[in-house]
Parts: sequence; C-alpha cells; structure tokens
Amino acid sequence: MSGSGSYGQFCPVAMASEVLCQRWTVLVLREMLCGTTRFNDLRRGVPRMSPSLLSKRLKELERAGVVVPVPNEAGVVAYHLTEAGEDLRPIVMAMGFWGQRWVESQLSLKNLDPSLLMWDMRRNLDPKPLPPRRCTIKFQFPELVPARRCWWLVVEGATVDLCGFDPGFEVDVLVTASLRSMTAIWMGLAKLGRETAEGRVRIDGDPAMARDMGRWLRLSSFAAGDRRVA
Repeated sequence: MSGSGSYGQFCPVAMASEVLCQRWTVLVLREMLCGTTRFNDLRRGVPRMSPSLLSKRLKELERAGVVVPVPNEAGVVAYHLTEAGEDLRPIVMAMGFWGQRWVESQLSLKNLDPSLLMWDMRRNLDPKPLPPRRCTIKFQFPELVPARRCWWLVVEGATVDLCGFDPGFEVDVLVTASLRSMTAIWMGLAKLGRETAEGRVRIDGDPAMARDMGRWLRLSSFAAGDRRVA
C-alpha cells in the first residue's frame, strides 16, 4: 500500500496496520479464521458490509498475501487463508478476548443483530449431544418485527443449516427469548440457567433436548474470557 493510505513508516506495527486496520478487515479475517470460505457465507458473517466493499477487502488481502482465491471445477471461488493469514489467528483471538475483558457489556449489548447472532450459534452448535436424526430448533425473539422474529437451526448429522424462514419441519425445541438475553448468554455475560429461571428465556419441546441445551449450544469462543470492567 502506498500514497495517502500509507503511514509512511518502516515500523512493522505501521506496516501491519496498513493491511489490517481498514474498516471491516479484521471482521472478514475473523470469519475466515472460523472456517468460512465462500463469498455469500462471508456476507452472512458481516451482514452490514456491502458486497462491493467485501470484494474490495478480499482483493486487498489477496494482494497482501493473506488470502488466496481458489476456484473449483465449476468456477465457484473459495477464499483460503495463506500461511500469513493463519498466522493472524492469535492476534484476532487476542483482540476478541481484550474486548470481552475490557469493553463495557452494556455497550456490547447495544449492538444487537439477530442474523449475526444466529449465524454464530449455527457455526458453534455441537450436534453430538442431539438425537441421531434430523432436529429442528426454532428461536423466537418476540420483540422483533415479524420478518426478523423467527429463526430455525436444522441439524442433520454433522450439518447445521440456518433458516430465516420456516423450513417446514416439525420443531423439536422452541426457544423464546429477548434478543438481548440470548446475546448476553451467547457472549457469556449471562447464564442460561438464571435467564430461564427468571423467565427471560423459555424452552419448550423435547424434554431431553431442552435439558441439554447447555451442551449443544456451545457459546462464543470469547465467552470464557474473564471480565475486568464493572
């Protein structure tokens, strides 16, 4: 990078910042480090990022040697991290744990987005505690507008799909909660048991699946981080 976008310093921190510190870049890397490779899936992980800006950032990361596009036989491109890209994993994770430790939770919980929350939950859901059949889990956020109120996770074997519309399968478990409560649980800012006991989360349906929700709903990778703010 050169010109007005350059810090013009030989310091490695400055040079790394020229690659990493543009808006959205670290979040795109977060998605790729979580295993996302397809353009449309990357968009679901950064839903407020425009497609044109995502394409621009991917090209910049490619030029920096962090990402490489790999087309398959059908010409569909998957974006993979290079060795340099994988080397960013501890840096991105450290940023997340820093945010979990030092950023005030009330500020975090102002940034609520059901599509992003459900996409993250889909990615981390553990199918192993679930029955060995197709399982459908519906999440309902009553305070949201109808188009964003209901979400379905459909689990078949090791595959977990997210639907923003009714897939037509019988629902095994219905989770009704405010988006704020569910996000707080996901981020480790609240406990599922307490939110359920105090009526902010309701779990209906298959008793065994409902009881085991704390096992199959694995939390955010940063939920285990300790907090240092009041």
